[in-house]
Order: sequence, then structure tokens, then C-alpha cells
Amino acid sequence: MHKIVALWAVPRSTSTAFEWMMRQRGDVACLHEPFGEAWYQGEDPLWPRLSEDSVRTPGLTLESVWENMQEMAKAGPVFSKDFPLYIDHMWTDEMLSHFTHSFLIRNPAMTITSMYAKWPDFHEKEVGFAEQRELFEMILDKTGSPPPVIDSDDLLENPAHIVETWCAAVGLPFMESALHWEPGARDEVSWWDGGSFHANLRNSDGLKPQPRKDYIDIAEAPQRVQDVYERVLPHYDFMKQYAIG
Repeated sequence: MHKIVALWAVPRSTSTAFEWMMRQRGDVACLHEPFGEAWYQGEDPLWPRLSEDSVRTPGLTLESVWENMQEMAKAGPVFSKDFPLYIDHMWTDEMLSHFTHSFLIRNPAMTITSMYAKWPDFHEKEVGFAEQRELFEMILDKTGSPPPVIDSDDLLENPAHIVETWCAAVGLPFMESALHWEPGARDEVSWWDGGSFHANLRNSDGLKPQPRKDYIDIAEAPQRVQDVYERVLPHYDFMKQYAIG
């Protein structure tokens, strides 16, 4: 069985752009938040804002997703982009041993304000920084060495270098051509609300160097958003010290 190369991210961290880059390679099967789809839209969804009219997909469960991923890994290399928060209750040494782990972080002032713009009623559980750090520390404690961590700002400023460094860390060949694509539909990543979160990706044509953006002044956000920011910032700061550059 092949190891599943996992990019464990937080929401609004340019993770889908990274996944789209992986889809250009042609040498790995790519999965878009497979655990997330079950967590939000499975037959027994777990998200905290669940309502009576929330989408439910019969037969789709976290367990069925995990079984399918293992079957795919028997057939060939697999890449999965997902958020650790969806499966923090499923982590076992045996399960985690099937992955080559890596992480994508982003300053929470950017991610949380972006989430608030899309989902003003977002729940703190959906932010995911605490679960991301917890998983990272589990792997670090077990292996004695940190898995690779990408900071979104570094990725956007110098995509070729960061992707090449990441590829070397997870055992994949670097393909510069995968950094380029054509604008267009992104149906493969649109299970949530028709892909409403991915307008920028639809209009993009690659991972290109961008100047670092000024961080959003979190003091301008609603108090609830500021409070979440203060609680999750230590997790980001901890992960940041391990970022590749």
C-alpha cells in the first residue's frame, strides 16, 4: 500500500490552490477534503451548526471515507487535502501510520476574518487551529522529527521554492509545470455549496509569486472574532517556528 500524502490545513489558507497544483501533476490521485465532506454532508454529520435541512448523503460516513482512501492507496499514490478537526476523534497510531504528514498554516487574522465574511455564524470548532497543532505534536512526539510545515504567506511569496522543498520532504518529484493552469471551472473541489469558496481559484492561472499582504487589523473585526483570534493565535505561533522557508 502506498502512503497517503496528506496536507493538513486550516480553512481559508490557500489550501485548495495547493491542491489544484497537485491535480496538475497527473501522477497522484487527489482528494478534496474527503473527511470534511462526511463531517458536513454525510449521513451522520458532526458539524456544530447542523440543522434539520442540512444536506445529508446516505452511505457517506467518516468510516466509509477512510475505507475508500485505503483502497485508493492500494492502487496507487494518493494526495489528500483536509482539516484535522474533522477526525480528531479517530486518531490512532495505526491510522496515522498510513500517511506521510505535512501541514499548511496561515495567520489566523487572515483566515478567521475570511471565514467570518463567508460564514458570520461560524463555530470556533470549524477554525481548526487547535486540532492542527495537536496532530502535529502527536506526530512530532512519535517520530522525533517535525513533519514539513508550509506557511501560506511563504507559499504565495515564493511558490516554486516552497513547493520544491515540500516535495523533497514528502518524497515526491518536483514538477514546475504543475504550478501553472488555465482559469475555469473547478468542479472537483465544489462539493460544498457548488464551490462558492473558490471564486479566486476559478479565476487564477497558477501559483505565482505575490507580494506579502498587509495583515488585517483584527481590532476592526467583531469582538467574537477577536476573541477566537486570541485563543487560536498561540497555536499558529507554535506551528510557525517549524515552517519551511
